[in-house]
Amino acid sequence: MVAEKLEQLKDLFKQMERALIAYSGGVDSTLVAKIAYDVLGDRALAVTAISPSLLPEELEEAKRQADFIGIRHELIETHEMEDPNYTSNPINRCYFCKSELHDTLKPIAIQKGYPYVIDGVNADDLQDYRPGIQAAKERGARSPLAEIGITKAEVREISHKLGLSWWEKPAQPCLSSRFPYGEEITVSKLQRVGRAEVYLRQLGYRNLRVRSIGDTAKIELPSEQIPSFVANTDLAKLVKTFQDFGFIYVTLDLEGYRSGKLNQVLSR
Repeated sequence: MVAEKLEQLKDLFKQMERALIAYSGGVDSTLVAKIAYDVLGDRALAVTAISPSLLPEELEEAKRQADFIGIRHELIETHEMEDPNYTSNPINRCYFCKSELHDTLKPIAIQKGYPYVIDGVNADDLQDYRPGIQAAKERGARSPLAEIGITKAEVREISHKLGLSWWEKPAQPCLSSRFPYGEEITVSKLQRVGRAEVYLRQLGYRNLRVRSIGDTAKIELPSEQIPSFVANTDLAKLVKTFQDFGFIYVTLDLEGYRSGKLNQVLSR
């Protein structure tokens, strides 16, 4: 089944002839970039948007992955932080983020002669609250993974079979997703969240979030890791480090890590 979907993905790119990939460096968009390059070669271009909501470490990893694949890779800047519709953090914040992204990518694609702008949306994403998908569709972007019905698990399986070492890479949505809806997003807040998550990764944790609620950092880790985290971490040092980043209070979410947790308010 997965092998058949992979062939469908290749066939889709053969029909496109040229494609520009909105490439974040996540496992989804990297698989799309890999298949696009395998099929189209230099007729495929990966473009990464740089903004305060992207960790510098994530950008460097995206560069390394693109270099491993061999695809041409370009960087652009987006300016969603200049849009109050975005920084005020409404429930459809992602719509304004993706609007800025694709309003920036589309003219580049036209200028360089790419008839298609491609993203890494997968079939599972269509089942979640993702207002950014609508913004991309309105601007003519295509989502090959979703079109073919490739799920997140299948993305990882295909990536593993293709020898992509980052196939287990944790999901890393933009840093703005760490804030409850309605709380204003600023560059300094994004930076302190980013530094806090990098610090935890340096301690050896991979699947995690640091939610920013006012002056409070709420750490989310897989529930099975919480006991060892409490027992083996120098909590006083961690709190001091987080306070140096700009937080006042540091808490641990006892429910544990769950992707998209802040969206649970939408169903209440």
